[in-house]
Amino acid sequence: MVGSCVPQLLIDLSEYVNLTSAAAPALARTQRQPPKPPPGARVVVSRSFADFTPQATFDIKKCDLHRLEEGPSQKAELTREQGLQYYRTMQTVRRMELKADQLYKQKIIRGFCHLYDGQEACAAGIEAAINPSDHLITAYRAHGYTYTRGVPVKEILAELTGRKGGVAKGKGGSMHMYAPHFYGGNGIVGAQVPLGAGIALACQYQGNNQICVTLYGDGAANQGQLFESFNMAALWKLPCIFICENNKYGMGTSVERASASTDYYKRGDFIPGMRVDGMDVLCVREATKFAADHCRSGKGPIIMELQTYRYHGHSMSDPGVSYRTREEIQEVRSKSDPISVLKERMLSNNMASAEEFKEIDIEIRKEVEDAAQFATSDPEPPLEELCNHIFYNSPPLEVRGTHPWSKLKSTS
Repeated sequence: MVGSCVPQLLIDLSEYVNLTSAAAPALARTQRQPPKPPPGARVVVSRSFADFTPQATFDIKKCDLHRLEEGPSQKAELTREQGLQYYRTMQTVRRMELKADQLYKQKIIRGFCHLYDGQEACAAGIEAAINPSDHLITAYRAHGYTYTRGVPVKEILAELTGRKGGVAKGKGGSMHMYAPHFYGGNGIVGAQVPLGAGIALACQYQGNNQICVTLYGDGAANQGQLFESFNMAALWKLPCIFICENNKYGMGTSVERASASTDYYKRGDFIPGMRVDGMDVLCVREATKFAADHCRSGKGPIIMELQTYRYHGHSMSDPGVSYRTREEIQEVRSKSDPISVLKERMLSNNMASAEEFKEIDIEIRKEVEDAAQFATSDPEPPLEELCNHIFYNSPPLEVRGTHPWSKLKSTS
């Protein structure tokens, strides 16, 4: 084996200096250099975890407040493990969405497809602040939340390509993905908000100390059903966090052209609100923790406005540059990208190495490539399964097809 490949020596400098010894300084001077490797060998000097800062505290942007005497802390603690996990989550969502873009342009993914790249800090920060048993419902830009709620990349991409192994058996597509405590993916603008209030009512009724995170975009913020939901949630003090992901454009219309008031966090009037930097995962996490504590303590609903940005157009049919400039998009990428912001924080505070981030990137690329391979090779669901799962739990029943003599069967 040694003769057939280049030997690799893994040298840990700590083996040569016993820092607990009284003679450590002298020993360190005499053994400063490790033994020379044999000719032709490649040396890799490993950095142990002790070389990195295990935890750091960062200053974060202050939230604008409405009907609140105090808001989230302006300091956020981050452990090395948390930082690497947030990075992995956001980078996975980014790579997954870029792969979806590629598959769409190859006409392997068809129909509606709304991508989430640029907004990853919202999904990662919210998930870091709530419990797996809490509930979440969102609009049609749902791929990121489907992943953070626990669905593997391969099941998301297979759903996008309409395959049997997709999270909704290939029958839901881009806008209709579900998981335990995750209620989609909803295609009707704003329609998920009353549903989210209903889920919060169920949490209150059952007394399980759970909350519902109900997300909508700035494009849905003028819908009447939002204000009906706000009113009921405030009357009954429902444990609901209403979150407006303000990515600056509702389809191709800027928020300034669509809304007489763009202070979406104040739109609840009688409901407290916060405006949060949605491009910083730590800001989102701290604000969501604050909001969750508010709801669990019985104070009723709260509104969050996450100021974020999408790099793609509204959907894949929108090039995204007819109503904004390429320079605007590039400026956000260069100054506020959520992945770059977290990475630079960790590097500048010695919480990780550039090589470590590269290794994570390589792992994610492989995971996404393998998922894409599965999503393009897995079979489509057969016709006889078309009507399955109409009901959650019922005996098999016949379903009428497109004409009276066409009969299909539904099983749960």
